[in-house]
Amino acid sequence: MGAVTQSSLHSEYAMLLILLFYSFSVFVNGYNAQLTSNSNHRPNHHFLFTKAKSKVLPNPSDYFSSQLLSTPLPTNSFFQNFVLKNGDTPEYIQPYLIRSANSSVSLCYPSQNITSALIEQIFRPDLTISGFKNPNPTQHHIISSYSDLSVTLDLPSSNLRFFLVRGSPYLTFAVSGNTSISISTVDPIRKLSCDSSFTKYTIRLRNRQTWILYASSPIHLTHNVSSIISGGFSGVIRIALLTISDRQCEKILDQYSSAYPVSGSATLRSFGLSYKWDVNGKGKLLMLAHPLHRRLLSTADSSVTVLDDFQYRSIDGELVGVVGDSWELETNSIPISWHSVKGLNKKSVPEIIRALGKDVKTLNASNISTTSSYFYGKLVARAARLALIAEEVSYPKITLAVVQYLKDTIEPWLNGTFGANGFLYDRKWGGLVTKQGINDTTADFGFGIYNDHHFHLGYFVYGISVLTKFDPAWGNQYKKQAYALVEDYTNLGLKQNRHYTRVRCFDFWKLHSWAAGLNEFPFGRNQESTSEAINAYYSAALMGFAYGDTDLVSIGSTLTAFEMLSAQTWWHVKGDNKIYAPSFVKKNKVVGILWSRKRDSILWFAPAERKDIRLGIQVLPLLPITEVVFSDVDYVKELVKWALTSVPKNRTEEGWKGFVYALEAIYRMKQALKKVRDLSNHDDGNSLSNLLWWIHSRK
Repeated sequence: MGAVTQSSLHSEYAMLLILLFYSFSVFVNGYNAQLTSNSNHRPNHHFLFTKAKSKVLPNPSDYFSSQLLSTPLPTNSFFQNFVLKNGDTPEYIQPYLIRSANSSVSLCYPSQNITSALIEQIFRPDLTISGFKNPNPTQHHIISSYSDLSVTLDLPSSNLRFFLVRGSPYLTFAVSGNTSISISTVDPIRKLSCDSSFTKYTIRLRNRQTWILYASSPIHLTHNVSSIISGGFSGVIRIALLTISDRQCEKILDQYSSAYPVSGSATLRSFGLSYKWDVNGKGKLLMLAHPLHRRLLSTADSSVTVLDDFQYRSIDGELVGVVGDSWELETNSIPISWHSVKGLNKKSVPEIIRALGKDVKTLNASNISTTSSYFYGKLVARAARLALIAEEVSYPKITLAVVQYLKDTIEPWLNGTFGANGFLYDRKWGGLVTKQGINDTTADFGFGIYNDHHFHLGYFVYGISVLTKFDPAWGNQYKKQAYALVEDYTNLGLKQNRHYTRVRCFDFWKLHSWAAGLNEFPFGRNQESTSEAINAYYSAALMGFAYGDTDLVSIGSTLTAFEMLSAQTWWHVKGDNKIYAPSFVKKNKVVGILWSRKRDSILWFAPAERKDIRLGIQVLPLLPITEVVFSDVDYVKELVKWALTSVPKNRTEEGWKGFVYALEAIYRMKQALKKVRDLSNHDDGNSLSNLLWWIHSRK
């Protein structure tokens, strides 16, 4: 490499041997050890950017119990609405929608509003549970504990504690202080009946719903047309909807009603995930699995039993019963590499080199006008791609210029000299924010309130990884700052880095990321661009390669694999899709914005009609891993045919066309190549040489 010293070359050669060994173990045999997060390659002392004084962040002490405030808090969790503003916006805790308001918790088994443009869950409080004659009915709830798979919500004035565990067919809560409880309904109660022990009640509503209530000890209930009142009670109550009115379904609920989960955790391992629930009561634990769980659930795990006929409806697909207090999820390894998976067509090299020369001539750090952490990061990553393409085509002539550009653009963000913006550390929630974001919730697309962290930081991490690959001495100089960025969204817990919350954006239950941050949304968390999420974790794995950090390689690779599978499951809408309604499948080949309780065809920045943009936002940035994401050629054909109908004919809107043509090249290379050559401009996350590299790597 033209810009690298002789000693650096020796270091890089040694590093290459190390990484070849680890890549073999991780991606061929599988790096099966549980992730320890104790890699010797981590900085000894964690770097913190300058302390932020945000004017826009909410106060976490409003809803979190005092013992939780001393550690970083989740900023993109499945229960985020519970700790924002009034804390009374519902969250989807499969299979129910849960709303907490006025010292009560409402339970809803949601119906769906379905059109060709969207699918959304409708919240209607089927049952509302509270303390009877509560002396302080306006007191809000408190989050007393939370984990990867659960949150414990306390209603202090009602003496109620709700164990909200994702995937439980029962709503479970503990009652203390010999409290009388009230269960109110929006639909008239048609019948209330109980067994001889007074520990099981059947509640039949006029809307044809049947709910079953189980109590840990005898409880005496009376009712009128719209409410049920108990006598004084202390113990545990579980309530479940009988989704199928047959005796077998009820028998299953009866059989597993005694064992209840109070929390659940996830342990990440290389290309795998382990769930473990803390269970009280007697007997075996009954939970529900969504379609991707069902696909990944280890067939070798004899500790679980799948009940395929025990089902609950979900916006994510049918949920099926699984018996067992621990699950093992396993996925195939995926290739994480700097260069193309299949290699390049040698005849294409001269054309790629010519394009590289033109693209590199446009690199000038002093000409960058954007101060946005997102758009700036994209420019960094775009340039880094040029260095890797040049390496792959053996054209080191441009390396020096690209390396210098990367140093000029990245260093100011790491050393705090980029005057217009920069990274700061927020102690209130525990994470990175930006100078612009601490005063304006809309600046940097909400980065200052924890929106899109994996998107923005993923681009910077990619650039840092590439720069470290070419200049290890530079990488060592800025290693602590580099880890400060990547651990903001990949930190596995306090043992790894006590300054950041656990995996800020990734959802261990859904197996993909959320991007919404500290925003209260009626439909819960959301994410638009799966490909930028994939880029974030793929880039983390590359950083692991660059620094010889096997744990980071494994963390990044595994999260990349899960994010990719989730994209293929819930964002990619194939013609034979069984998860979504036929009317939605017919009109949509890819989801625009995916919410926890909604599927939308629109984008944040474009209407549903711009199918080319909807495709592009699920493809950019174009990387070697993109080939793995879009490995289903039949689906790619469907998607491209669908998107081509909305590609603008005018040359002023050509930025997004390149992504459509890139996918077209998977099955129709010559036609796509001609279209790419005719493009006059590209999206700022792409370049002509990158498009040519992609197409010519089809072979």
